[in-house]
Amino acid sequence: MDSINIKELNDRISEESKFVDMLTLEMGKVIVGQKGLVESLLIALLSDGHILLEGVPGLAKTLAINTLAKAVNAQFSRIQFTPDLLPADVVGTLIYSQKNEQFNIKKGPIFANFILADEINRSPAKVQSALLEAMQERQVTIGDQTFPLPKPFLVMATQNPIEQEGTYPLPEAQVDRFMLKCVVDYPKKEEEKLIVRMNNSTEAFPTPSPVVTPEDIVRARDIVRQVYMDEKIERYIVDMVFATRTPSDYKLDKLKDMISYGASPRASIALSRCAKAYAFIKRRGYVIPEDVRAVCPQVLRHRVGLSYEAQAENIRPDDVVAEIINAVEVP
Repeated sequence: MDSINIKELNDRISEESKFVDMLTLEMGKVIVGQKGLVESLLIALLSDGHILLEGVPGLAKTLAINTLAKAVNAQFSRIQFTPDLLPADVVGTLIYSQKNEQFNIKKGPIFANFILADEINRSPAKVQSALLEAMQERQVTIGDQTFPLPKPFLVMATQNPIEQEGTYPLPEAQVDRFMLKCVVDYPKKEEEKLIVRMNNSTEAFPTPSPVVTPEDIVRARDIVRQVYMDEKIERYIVDMVFATRTPSDYKLDKLKDMISYGASPRASIALSRCAKAYAFIKRRGYVIPEDVRAVCPQVLRHRVGLSYEAQAENIRPDDVVAEIINAVEVP
């Protein structure tokens, strides 16, 4: 691709990505700090993926996706996952009408643009797989009819890392369906002071204004796909993923016994799409290695399986991913 095309593409994407600043600004009215969470949500939204959030209660996870839905002027559904939840409670069911003597379809809360699957690991596998089928296929079957889900469709699932009693951990194959896994941490001191002040204020709690439409997001996704990615960057992405499978090839012999299984090809696809979305957010028409490095921890941390030895030594997936990022040669 010659430099003129790159310049044209760069100018066009710089223009088209202006709404990202407006979205960030609207979310900033309500969400204090948590820049990583807001950025991850935007990346997932622009790269047509889903996001898994891990963090203790009270860190504005629900508030974040609710705020994003309002700023995009989209439908929002919150599903509280509990041990007695049934697949029909999520996707919908057939209800018999005596008056008409026929079955009517009652659609479930999954028929919305933004879905918050709160504490997904509290429900049995049957409910988790009903949600994950909708995530993967972007459609739901009720009875003998299949219904497409609205566009854009984004699932943000949360799980509490400290309370594991009575939960059903997501199997690896299901965790792999999430494009990103974001770990949400506590706010800083100054940020927490501001949170307290906002919640104690006599004024009404700030609410975001709709700044874009769902149609704008669908159009932006097509533009994100046009972001230029050089062959060297593609090779860099594949190297990152292959380093999780065969660490010895990248002079990472010490990781060989720490990793029980590496990332799947889904990780390579997710890395490339997230890197393009990250470049778009930064108002650039081409991907640079820093874009890949920025999204790498969130794309790989839930796709790398640790061995029992690594777990016994309290090694975290983030530590392994950091070693890989530092070892793989930058193009």
